[in-house]
Amino acid sequence: MADADRKPGAGQRAEYRIEDLAHHSGATVRTIRAYQDRGLLPRPERRGRSNVYGDAHLARLRQIADLLDRGYTLASIKELLEAWDSGRGLGGVLGLVAEVDGPWTDEEADRITREELDRKFGGNPDEAAVEEAIELGVLERIPGRPDEFLVPSPQELAVAAELHAAGVPLRAISGHLRELRVQVEHIASRFLEFTTEHVFLRYLEHQPPTDADAAEAAALVRRLRPLAQQTVDAELARAMRMFATRHLQQHLGAAPSVPAPSGDIPVALPIRTIDAVRGLVGVEGLSVFIATAAEREVHARTLDALAAKQGEKT
Repeated sequence: MADADRKPGAGQRAEYRIEDLAHHSGATVRTIRAYQDRGLLPRPERRGRSNVYGDAHLARLRQIADLLDRGYTLASIKELLEAWDSGRGLGGVLGLVAEVDGPWTDEEADRITREELDRKFGGNPDEAAVEEAIELGVLERIPGRPDEFLVPSPQELAVAAELHAAGVPLRAISGHLRELRVQVEHIASRFLEFTTEHVFLRYLEHQPPTDADAAEAAALVRRLRPLAQQTVDAELARAMRMFATRHLQQHLGAAPSVPAPSGDIPVALPIRTIDAVRGLVGVEGLSVFIATAAEREVHARTLDALAAKQGEKT
């Protein structure tokens, strides 16, 4: 072969040296050799003193890169590729991956210039606020365009602009967003645990899932995807009406007419706390354990207060 990769003519297949394969795939030569050693990439054809790679190697490298971008480990990718090579199929699994990894909202990203951004927030440039927005992912830098940003969620940026126009400082807005994200991520985690336990676990028993199971699970993801947002929207509307009415009555001095909530009240807890308790008692005993621990603490403090009060009398 010549120094460049050999271009296929009619009826010929492409052939690459390892350097050419690295160039076309975006992987490094060292990475390609590591994939070969781990069994992720077929060995090249040996031709004299040279190793020859083909389009199958290039396609496999692109598959691996795509799965890595989706968060898969090399060990799990190897299992998927072995299933593909043994004829079990990978189409259903990749379809499920694409369904889960796809957008969970109809909102489309937009772009905004620095001048438009400054004008939207009162016309006063604030470098610290811009950097914090980038850190939070509200804005993303565009390579080669220093005066323009990608806006993943125009709605989120519009809410921030409205709050700022109403008099809320930018630092308070970003702090509120950080707090809100912790609580929303907790809700998302619980929803995924709930649906996995009651819906998806049966489709994930095989590692990797069969083509049919993966395809059926992908269809269920499409059906269930809007349920989390619909539930949160409905519950947020209910809670906002209840608490907003109560706050207004308190500030106006009226007697509250809205009854206190009864039954179970969702409480946001740190993920590390949830994981620690789940490790002790499992998913089934999670809520009972936390409720019992809290009640025990309340009872202990009540007894301490009563004892202290009695001590003051004596």
